[in-house]
Amino acid sequence: MEFFLAPLNWFSQNILQNPAFFVGLLVLVGYLLLNKPFHEVFAGFIKATVGYLILNVGAGGLVNTFRPILVALAKKFELKAAVIDPYFGLAAANAKLEGMGFISVATTALLIGFGVNILLVALRKVTKIRTLFITGHIMVQQAATISVFVLLLIPQFQNALGAWAVGIICGLYWAVSSNMTVEATQRLTGGGGFAIGHQQQFAIWFVDKVAPFFGKKEENLDNLKLPTFLSIFHDTVVASATLMLVFFGGILAVLGPEIMSNVELIGPGAYVPAKQAFFMYILQTSLTFSVYLFILMQGVRMFVSELTNAFQGISNKLLPGSFPAVDVAASYGFGSSNAVLSGFAFGLIGQLLTITLLVIFKNPILIITGFVPVFFDNAAIAVFADKRGGWKAAVALSFISGVIQVALGAVAVGLLDLAGGYHGNIDFEFPWLAFGYIFKYLGVIGYAAVCLFFLAIPQLQFAKAKDKEAYYRGEAQPK
Repeated sequence: MEFFLAPLNWFSQNILQNPAFFVGLLVLVGYLLLNKPFHEVFAGFIKATVGYLILNVGAGGLVNTFRPILVALAKKFELKAAVIDPYFGLAAANAKLEGMGFISVATTALLIGFGVNILLVALRKVTKIRTLFITGHIMVQQAATISVFVLLLIPQFQNALGAWAVGIICGLYWAVSSNMTVEATQRLTGGGGFAIGHQQQFAIWFVDKVAPFFGKKEENLDNLKLPTFLSIFHDTVVASATLMLVFFGGILAVLGPEIMSNVELIGPGAYVPAKQAFFMYILQTSLTFSVYLFILMQGVRMFVSELTNAFQGISNKLLPGSFPAVDVAASYGFGSSNAVLSGFAFGLIGQLLTITLLVIFKNPILIITGFVPVFFDNAAIAVFADKRGGWKAAVALSFISGVIQVALGAVAVGLLDLAGGYHGNIDFEFPWLAFGYIFKYLGVIGYAAVCLFFLAIPQLQFAKAKDKEAYYRGEAQPK
């Protein structure tokens, strides 16, 4: 048994959980299957891997620049609450699993879930699944959180069956939810050849359906008529830098130099240097967000083009008709240049308003906003909403998302009895919170019902499709 487990564990730890190399490996295999010359295979592998590493630098920089500010806010106002952020949620989930004696379940479940996803795609003529979820670091976070949902709320699985129960439902979620985003993503990208495999697939499907009811797609953020002096905000760099300066500049000014100079509290590299004026620290920190956003976008452009081309080899030879489901940031370059920022801004307003209401009504669980959900969820929602329903849909739906993230996040923390954090992303507020209550009150029967629900979704999608071949190609259906 060890002979088989050792290479699987090596692959999981070194490749599957390191999405840059996983994407690079997919590109390498894809180009080999397309019979590309070796030098093109090598170049594609390098460009895809480096592009994803650049994306990681941008995304990691955004998160790491925000986290010290979050810590400082909690210290200054003596907040003892749960942070809705997948990294805080991962820590809280692991602590919960360790306390239950199931700390290793999530890693095993990840491998099982990935195998389930491959099987569902291989049997696509039966399952109607077209997408392979390849965002490894997201899979790690979700496997831990879903482990808590299953093992805590269904005591019958607190045994050797636990890892299989978690792995099967993880694989179903990854395959089905990413499959739900195919048409929306193809519409957004003009046939980009990929789907979304992140934390907001159910939300993207919903937004793509309801956005047209909010407004006209022609009235999008790019076509929004601004006064002459505001036209500079059509430039992504200017708009992002200005927004970050106003928002984070205001927060840092409230926190003050005393807290932001505390290296023990803030951490190395994030505090105010002794010789730097506080105003200049605010300016540099705020503009750094714009820098990392620009880096993220460059990385996206680099790896998506290689992955899209190379995946044709995998789709044609190994998993015919399949799409790679990638990080949601890959969609940002295909929408309005201002949609990402609008989604962040109005999603944040929705979060802060709901947090204020929690304080006013003395909710026993106080939620602290986390950067990953407020940025990545709401930016994605705005990008897809703007494409289908214009700026009104982008503003309204990202605001609603912010409200849901906080309100249902507080409920989820209470349900799972987590300390310090919760996953926070929109799919883990809904539908996963609903699944949690089904698990709690129906046990194994509820688990089976949720699995059947997942399996039914692609069947319903396929049944509704007027052009069955177009469904497998991911094309928009004729009206």
